[in-house]
Amino acid sequence: MTAPANGSVIGPETGAAPSINVILLNWRTPDMTLEAAEAALAEMAGLDAGLTIVDNDSGDGSFEKLSAAAQKRGWLDTGRVAVVQSGWNGGFGAGNNYGIRQGMPDGRRADLVYLLNSDALPQPGSIRALADYLGAHAQVGIACSRLRGTDDVPHSTAFRFPGIASEFEQTSRTGPVTKLLRKYVVALPQPVTSGRVDWSAGASMMIRMDVLDRIGLFDEGFFLYYEETDLCRRAADAGWQTHYIVESLVLHIGSVSTGMKGWKRPPDYWYDSRRRYYEKHHGRIGALLATAAHLGGAGLFQLRCLLARRKSDMPPGHLSYLTRHALRAQPGPVHVEKGKP
Repeated sequence: MTAPANGSVIGPETGAAPSINVILLNWRTPDMTLEAAEAALAEMAGLDAGLTIVDNDSGDGSFEKLSAAAQKRGWLDTGRVAVVQSGWNGGFGAGNNYGIRQGMPDGRRADLVYLLNSDALPQPGSIRALADYLGAHAQVGIACSRLRGTDDVPHSTAFRFPGIASEFEQTSRTGPVTKLLRKYVVALPQPVTSGRVDWSAGASMMIRMDVLDRIGLFDEGFFLYYEETDLCRRAADAGWQTHYIVESLVLHIGSVSTGMKGWKRPPDYWYDSRRRYYEKHHGRIGALLATAAHLGGAGLFQLRCLLARRKSDMPPGHLSYLTRHALRAQPGPVHVEKGKP
């Protein structure tokens, strides 16, 4: 096994098992977070791993409830669990960054960081499968689990990076367009074997610390959405691959903290994150072209609905808001946090 020039091998050739810092981010879901913690601790047995539970400034008593529960269950006495308060809600990336910067509960720097959502439950062997895969594949910097709903329905979490053509394909929702642009469809077919993807969901994601040392942590300019896409894109630009690991199964409820299933229109931070991603990786002109493609595809879909005399399910006000948001002045430079955490 040969490590890429930008990092080191963690695996069988080193002769030592990797240390893993499990980061469990909570925002106003303490009961669910405790359930996820129980599942994670069960899967950490036999691994050199510690669990850091980060309350992302919930302001609803979550931190106190989590701390009391961890103390009552004896977790804090083991030295393998810490419950910390971020102090502000900067979003998914910022909350996870806070946990990563804490290091392992015993003060060590981890070899691997494992991010786990509060609504995700690792199944038997899932955490070990990610660590073993990274140990066996030196070119892989990020490994993500196969997610399945508690209703036994697979969640689509294997993706290509979004681009101008994919925006048109996604919003047109038209068979001939999808066939023509099949190489640009963001959602990949459900993988049946482990392998490379452009990016995957951060609900269950393991990352080499070597990768984060090289590219920096999550860009905290993303409050929510596109932050995993951006991280995997920066890792790819630095020579690291992201892989989807079918052997690592995690049950995932999804959208609990965000309330996404009840949205009438995406919140402002979705538009902010989308624009930030495109301007960062495609430039200002590329971002505008992506928005134009989004609008063009949506227009084609609306025309199909009109001709078929059926009501469009496009969120009210979405297209007009997207247009205004894309054209307004950028409040500040798009940047990425560089250097070691």
